[in-house]
Amino acid sequence: MDKKQKKNVGFSIGYFGLMMLLAWVFQVLVYQPMVLRLQEVPYSEFLHKLEAGEIEEVVLSESRLLYTCCGDDEEENSRRHNVVRVDDPDLIERLTQAGVEFSAEEPTGGLISQLGWIIMLLPLALIWYFLFRRMQQGGASVMSIGKSKAREIAGELTGVKFEDVGGLDEVELELREIIDFLKEPQRYTRLGAKLPKGVLLVGPPGTGKTLLARATAGEAGVPFFSISGSDFVEMFVGVGAARVRDLFEQAKAKAPCIVFIDEIDAIGQSRASAMSLGTNDEREQTLNQLLAEMDGFEANNGVVIMAATNRPEVLDRALLRPGRFDRQIQVVLPTDTGRQQILQIHTSKVPLAEDVSLKRLAQITAGFSGADLANIVNEAALLAVRQGRETVSMEDFDLAIERVVAGLQRRMALKPELKRRVAYHEGGHALVAQLLPSTDPVHKVSVIPTSKGALGYTLHMPEEDTYLLSKQELQEQLAVMLGGRVAEWVIFGDRSTGAANDLERVSAIARRMVTEFGMTEALGPVRYASDAGMGYLGSANMMRQDISPETAKTIDIETRRIVEDSEALAERLLKDHRSALDRIAAILLEKEVILGDEIRHIVEQGGAA
Repeated sequence: MDKKQKKNVGFSIGYFGLMMLLAWVFQVLVYQPMVLRLQEVPYSEFLHKLEAGEIEEVVLSESRLLYTCCGDDEEENSRRHNVVRVDDPDLIERLTQAGVEFSAEEPTGGLISQLGWIIMLLPLALIWYFLFRRMQQGGASVMSIGKSKAREIAGELTGVKFEDVGGLDEVELELREIIDFLKEPQRYTRLGAKLPKGVLLVGPPGTGKTLLARATAGEAGVPFFSISGSDFVEMFVGVGAARVRDLFEQAKAKAPCIVFIDEIDAIGQSRASAMSLGTNDEREQTLNQLLAEMDGFEANNGVVIMAATNRPEVLDRALLRPGRFDRQIQVVLPTDTGRQQILQIHTSKVPLAEDVSLKRLAQITAGFSGADLANIVNEAALLAVRQGRETVSMEDFDLAIERVVAGLQRRMALKPELKRRVAYHEGGHALVAQLLPSTDPVHKVSVIPTSKGALGYTLHMPEEDTYLLSKQELQEQLAVMLGGRVAEWVIFGDRSTGAANDLERVSAIARRMVTEFGMTEALGPVRYASDAGMGYLGSANMMRQDISPETAKTIDIETRRIVEDSEALAERLLKDHRSALDRIAAILLEKEVILGDEIRHIVEQGGAA
């Protein structure tokens, strides 16, 4: 019998002992016979009242007599009494001579008594059953509250290899060294090399950090312990530190192995942050225990700690130092080639039509993560099933991309004037993008409302991945974003609320040009934005605290100037190509959709029909 079975048996014995004690107390205090609550008198007094004719009714039981005295003025409880029954052969004769009504109670022993006990014990037995099941399934209980919730998976049972992970060749090379070390440690130890104690996978959400950890365990063929950072923390003080100790004890017993902590920022946040400064809360105790365990490992014991996070900027510096997480591997968004590899993996079991080009799909999905691409393939397959087709076509993939980017289409009727305004708005975006040289080509324009609240949308198709943008390219991007608002002004002479999101994006980019990129002569090559909030989950673009009011005013002036210059550029282009704008809007009003090739043809023809 192992330790866990002994614990379960001990729990069951203790619980059943407590259950029997509670049932006995319940029987004595709650279900005791009603006669014990009545006034008890001697047997001689009972006989005296019987001879005097003061008794109205008698109930005979095994050990007692319950009798009711005559009289209507008294309360019911004061008229009823009980007396211990003695061996009196003449009792029945005396009751008969006195003319008293009498009856007998059926004995309560045997099956009825046992049934009463069963009814009382049944709820307690059900409670034991559910508690025991939770203990068997690893659920939290009083006895296992300090145990680690890590799930152990044999390396070969993870079901993931590096061939199942696409677009991360550089990361794979970093991790293969760790795999070789786990398989053949003598190759490295003979030269004095030590196994890295920790590997931190850092990157945006959906880039495959967890998948990489599972693939590493699958390739190495070693036990894989998986746990989330939030699983360490409970409402009880000290539980998180206890679970860290238990996790590392399990890992040492199964070495060589890999311990993977997902979302480690849940317990690894910096202790110097304003929220926790001067405190010693449960999260800090858990982090301190994790630091001690990682640094306390003996060299080359075969245990590798892997962790993943998309918030590296909030992690404690002591956690990131060499000796704990020796390696930080950046898991970035896939490149064009990487996206094509990921699409090949996810479409390997999907029947594709002849017109499907994975290379083309990889081009138009720039900026998509591996999770996004997997979602697109699944959505395309669902659309094909909905249409009753046997294969997935390129049209299904286009619609799936639109659904992910713009949202589900809503066939709602728009008033003619509103639809005309939306057509010119989206046509303005598309025309400015087509006329400017460095912007992404237009893929498709639609005036069909979507579930995300847009009354229309314009999709662009990047020709290649962009890693660097010049000042001119950023200004042209701003002009494209403002093209819809400017088109409304050129055609209708006023502006609507439809450009609210465009203005939000434009203002954010223009402010970054001024505060982060130094793209203004008035402020020079100085960074004015704070590093706080920078990370894979987005930038807050907060200002430094030491900026003077004059500088802050200049930043606002320069931001507005950049936006106004871009708006003027868009207005000049749309006025010069008014006929092309009218033609694009006319097609959108008629067909609701126009493709990028048709827009290019209209511009080349000068807007002619």
